[in-house]
Amino acid sequence: MADQLTAATIRADVAELLHRRPDESFDTEDLFDSGLDSVRLMTLLERWRDAGAEVSFVELAERPTVQQWVKLLVSRDE
Repeated sequence: MADQLTAATIRADVAELLHRRPDESFDTEDLFDSGLDSVRLMTLLERWRDAGAEVSFVELAERPTVQQWVKLLVSRDE
């Protein structure tokens, strides 16, 4: 199920909530410094859980970059 998530979909989901373009280079930025807050993080968490990801709020909050989230969400089921 989590295989529905890709680096591109994760990046697009984050970009949407931060009002950025998915093709911008922000994979290594601290997303909290870029405007992500706990409400937006919960939105992403629920979206990704609906796609089958098994991840917690704390796991995402401790790794606040797209690059780290891709490793966590995409690599977990490989």
